[in-house]
Order: sequence, then structure tokens, then C-alpha cells
Amino acid sequence: MYSRHQSSQLRQQFWTVLGQYMNPIPSSEGENINWINYKTGLKGVYFRMEADAIKAAIRIELSLENSTKQQTYFSRLKNFNGALEVINKEWTWEPATFDGTGRLKSKIETTLAGVNLLNKEDWPLLISFFKQHLITLDKFWNCVKYSFEEYR
Repeated sequence: MYSRHQSSQLRQQFWTVLGQYMNPIPSSEGENINWINYKTGLKGVYFRMEADAIKAAIRIELSLENSTKQQTYFSRLKNFNGALEVINKEWTWEPATFDGTGRLKSKIETTLAGVNLLNKEDWPLLISFFKQHLITLDKFWNCVKYSFEEYR
């Protein structure tokens, strides 16, 4: 069992290590990119990563003020789902879910079960999982982002 301080340090260390590992990898457009804080360039569209003591997850999250616009975004992304599923068929598409504050979100997510962020022995699996899926999401986003041009 870890203290709160130790858990916090391990989490921070993991995300730093992942960022350092991903730093030399260019985006699909050949540019330097901050993989940990990926910018989609579209307000309300985020790439989120999380890991805890039982699983890791990566997702595209839609969190817009206008629920109609959010559902439009989700539908557009769903039209391109084949591009995501080429790499991994395990994407879960949730058009409407709520966060802890009751805010409506839509998400497209894949998870890796049975890993523990606090166990450094699991870090290679976690890094591999996040690397593969970040690169996939970057390629996917660079293919589909132009269909959202009218919203920029």
C-alpha cells in the first residue's frame, strides 16, 4: 500500500516518463507534438488518458456546451469509425454519458485491464498501450479533422 504522497509521485513520474518516451516521435504530419496534452484544435474535443490501479484508458472525449452540436460531432466521428477500428476493434462508442458533475459528455474509448500504474513493472505495458493508441488517434484525427472545419 502506498501513501497518498507516494501514489502522487508515482503517477507524476509515470506521465513524465511517458512524455519523455513519446517526445521524439513526430505527429503523423511530421511535426513536434506534445503527446500528453494533445491539442485537437477544436474546442470541446479532447484526447484523454487515464490509468489507475486496475486499468488504463484512452479516449476521444466530446464536451461541448451545445448538446446538439456534441451529438453532431459524435455522429461525424462515428462515420469514420473504420479508420479507428483498423488498429484496434475494441473501441467503445458512448454517445451520451455524464461526468461526476452531471455534465453531458460523449466518448470513444478503449481500455487495458489488469495493469497498475503504481507498479513500475506494468509501465512497459502501459507505455506500449498509450503509444500505440496515441499514434492511432493522431492519424485518425488528421484524417477527419477537416470535416469539422466549419466549427473552427
